[in-house]
Amino acid sequence: MKRLYKRVTTVALAAAMVLSLPVAGMTAKADSAADAQPGDVYVSFGADLSTDEKKTVMDLMGITEDDLEDYTVGEITNEEEHEYLGDYLDSSVIGSRALSSVMVELGEDGDGITVETKNISYCTKGMYTNALITAGIENADVTVAGPFEITGTAALVGAMKAYSDLTGEEVSEQSMDAAVNELVVTSQMAQDINSDDVEQLMAFVKAKVVEEGLNNDEAIGKAIDEGAKELGISVTDEEKQTIISLMKKISKLDLNIDSMKEQAKDLFNKLEDMGIDKEQAKNFFQKIIDALQSFFNSIFG
Repeated sequence: MKRLYKRVTTVALAAAMVLSLPVAGMTAKADSAADAQPGDVYVSFGADLSTDEKKTVMDLMGITEDDLEDYTVGEITNEEEHEYLGDYLDSSVIGSRALSSVMVELGEDGDGITVETKNISYCTKGMYTNALITAGIENADVTVAGPFEITGTAALVGAMKAYSDLTGEEVSEQSMDAAVNELVVTSQMAQDINSDDVEQLMAFVKAKVVEEGLNNDEAIGKAIDEGAKELGISVTDEEKQTIISLMKKISKLDLNIDSMKEQAKDLFNKLEDMGIDKEQAKNFFQKIIDALQSFFNSIFG
């Protein structure tokens, strides 16, 4: 397959979660979402690209004008960015031009999410992947590209619209909000902490929240402390509270730990060394022990 924070313009990440907005200039190539098949492609361009800039983006994606005849094509406007990101970012951070673009190709079941970036400065592959998982996206290759080094604001608005239009699977407002919130928090922390560590911390805590049903400040705080200790990083009290607030939103979503692992194999494989799978194994054997104890107690009183 082919493939935030007010002091830093990392808007692209937050934009990833917008699924239901209308896309100006969209030209549908598929008969319907119900006919979507692995290999179907959607390309969404930043509405403010010049002709030369659009050609540069297409070259980076490895596609031609002829290819576009077989794809679903759309664009994302700066107005749409402001509409969906305004609650999280200052207008000055969102900016006045939609330049970043995205190509989404549907994959087979089990392929998971893969992300490639071209000329995107602040948005790492892991950050995109983490947010896409929170939004409930599955089995898709996502390529994000800019005509030059940019943050990627419009790209993930297009990515979510692309996935929604291709599959017909609508993502809830709660999922969108949590995902946008996650990307803002992640990009904030990545300014002071290595981005790989931030990605792993977020994935670790999210996995604990989903797997163990954590939904209160104390339990989530302990998971953050545990993850930070394993990674050898420091989290400020303010950052910790911000993560707690985010994770309480995520705890209300219908996420599944097995699906999360399947969609982001590389990211979650790194978490094995941080005790996620070890903890699951311990819980499994503890259940066996508890069952045996209950059995013998029933016999011998």
